[in-house]
Amino acid sequence: MDDIAARFKLDWPGFRLDVDLTLPGRGVTALFGHSGSGKTTLLRCIAGLERSRQGFLSFKGEVWQDAQTWLPTYRRPLGYVFQEASLFPHLTVLGNLRYGQKRIAADQRRSLDQAVELLGIGPLLERKPDRLSGGERQRVGIARALAVSPRVLLMDEPLAALDLKRKQEILPYLERLHDTLDIPVLYVSHSPDEVARLADHLVAMEGGRVLASGPLGETLARLDLPIRLGEDAGVVLDATVAERDEQWHLARVDFPGGSLWSRDQGQPIGRHVRVRVLARDVSLAARHQEHTSILNLLPGQVDAMADDEHPGLTLVRVRVGDSVLLARLTKRSAAALCVTSGQSLWVQIKSVALME
Repeated sequence: MDDIAARFKLDWPGFRLDVDLTLPGRGVTALFGHSGSGKTTLLRCIAGLERSRQGFLSFKGEVWQDAQTWLPTYRRPLGYVFQEASLFPHLTVLGNLRYGQKRIAADQRRSLDQAVELLGIGPLLERKPDRLSGGERQRVGIARALAVSPRVLLMDEPLAALDLKRKQEILPYLERLHDTLDIPVLYVSHSPDEVARLADHLVAMEGGRVLASGPLGETLARLDLPIRLGEDAGVVLDATVAERDEQWHLARVDFPGGSLWSRDQGQPIGRHVRVRVLARDVSLAARHQEHTSILNLLPGQVDAMADDEHPGLTLVRVRVGDSVLLARLTKRSAAALCVTSGQSLWVQIKSVALME
């Protein structure tokens, strides 16, 4: 069994947590929702920092908590990254990393080299925390969490305390972790960009309950309960850079079902990327359009429709090959096109956001 099973109930004044989840045992699972939705409380229950009397937790078949079992935090093979790195000020970076290793037996300790390389902190090892930037401190904090050889990594909004520049500095390192680590990562965030760039699995929470849980692409494409990363609905596609047009500063990315042109951001050909396509940037046409400024025209088939938040709008899910896209239309436009499930239409994508 490779999954994480988590069932918790907590009743506090003004808040109740009630979740029953099965999470994948690999990749990045994002716990996403507004402040107060229960993301951090759930993470703390998994870590054993909060004890739910009505709780159950098993990790790949190994029970950490049930009616008879309670594994305290220090005995759970996990690494925990908080919003603030909270490094020991009197120790160097290397000293902080070695301190983290003290909680595990000497014969179970792994070399620090992988964590140091992944987080790019080799040049920082002899510095003390007061000589580090906010982004550097957080990278050291992540490396310290990895130093304990965890079987699962818990990250509680690790970029929340950083300004935009520092976030952009550290995100590529988090992507390297995503591509390299063979352990599951549970990542708490309310940032749409972080979720879109890092997550494989999405758990959307509200009011202490789970609204939806599933693979990122499938969950974002749901129409029964549209999950919005930010201000709009949309999907995230896994793609590969296939061509670069240096004259016009464009890049063509291929995904299962077609290709899209986007702004060239310098990724080499063959590089895996993620493409976020917002419903507001997608329109539909009954026939192939010529002499248009829209570069991306793809044949598709209507899969489903649902009312949007505004009474005059509708969301249309369109299947393009093995992938799905969402389009937001006025109901008047949908009626003019006679949009119905199973209908073949042309999908027009005005712009896409390419994520490294």
